Amino acid sequence: MKSIGKGEGQVDIVAWPGYIERGETDKAYDWVTAFEKKTGCKVNVKTAGTSDEMVALMNEGGFDLVTASGDASLRLIAGKKVAPVNVKLIKSWSSVDSRLQDAPWHTVNGVHYGVPYQWGSNVLMYNTEAFKGEAPKSWKVVFEEMDLPDGKSNKGRVQAFDGPIYIADAALYLMATKPDLGIKDPYELTEEQYKAALDLLRGQRKIVQRYWHDAMVQVDDFTNEGVVASSSWPFQVNLLVSQKKPIASTLPAEGATGWADTTMMHVDAKHPNCAYMWMEHSIDPKVQGDLAAWFGSVPSVPAACKGNDLLGAEGCKTNGAEDFEKIHFWRTPVAKCPTQAAGCVPYYRWVSDYIAVLGGR
Repeated sequence: MKSIGKGEGQVDIVAWPGYIERGETDKAYDWVTAFEKKTGCKVNVKTAGTSDEMVALMNEGGFDLVTASGDASLRLIAGKKVAPVNVKLIKSWSSVDSRLQDAPWHTVNGVHYGVPYQWGSNVLMYNTEAFKGEAPKSWKVVFEEMDLPDGKSNKGRVQAFDGPIYIADAALYLMATKPDLGIKDPYELTEEQYKAALDLLRGQRKIVQRYWHDAMVQVDDFTNEGVVASSSWPFQVNLLVSQKKPIASTLPAEGATGWADTTMMHVDAKHPNCAYMWMEHSIDPKVQGDLAAWFGSVPSVPAACKGNDLLGAEGCKTNGAEDFEKIHFWRTPVAKCPTQAAGCVPYYRWVSDYIAVLGGR
């Protein structure tokens, strides 16, 4: 493709919930209607709640684009399900954060497989009443049984993320608390390090109220089910705060895992012209700022942080724009890994072993 031709009339996108809004939930948040008017490309969205679901949908086909997190993007590239993207056709490419332009989760051998969309960290969301107004300093409050500042045990009052990539959260905690394990990267684990992470998760299972994957269910659990601490996304935190609930979030001392999402195009996209138009539209500063305000994420276009009414002057800072260096971004664990000469445990084992942990094995 040397230039973008005429639109084909529609574009079909697999996206995270809240990522592509047309004003149905809140009139102020709409970055679809104007795009459809301008391009004649009708936007159809299928939401997916996990990275594994996104990979499955892309494997089935019938979609043009996906907003893939780093634990899905390399799998899609390796599986030859997404096409290289010609960044020369993305007029605003140079406006993308330089730290993301060549990021290893969507760039292979110098070839780009997508356009960075948004990024953020998995925060520790907590109930300020249970913690007596003081932010927990460590992820320990969700991993190990203990009494919280309100004098009650954390058992049955904490949650964990329902996805194999959560093994990295356990590894990150051990990286700080058990340095003798020698973990250098939470996505690159030797057999011994991996076993230690699984053991920690098996212990955690005894105190977990629910493994969450639906953001709205988690919001309900913090509101009605007495849950007081969990890994979460800024999206849930912002929503609960807007409802005047006693909720806050923090990045503990150990750091955090996080996600940097990329809009990637299916190798058999039926509407490639509309897809390229959407990728260009997706990094428009207004779209980026509005989305960051809605989702609680950080724009991949730094210019979006200034002058956006919905985001406000401090919005990017509130959503963690200054935490980039503290975040270990999701990516697919592979057997051949730079930090371990003997090799690492690959992702397919993370999947089967995490299911076993959830099942009490």
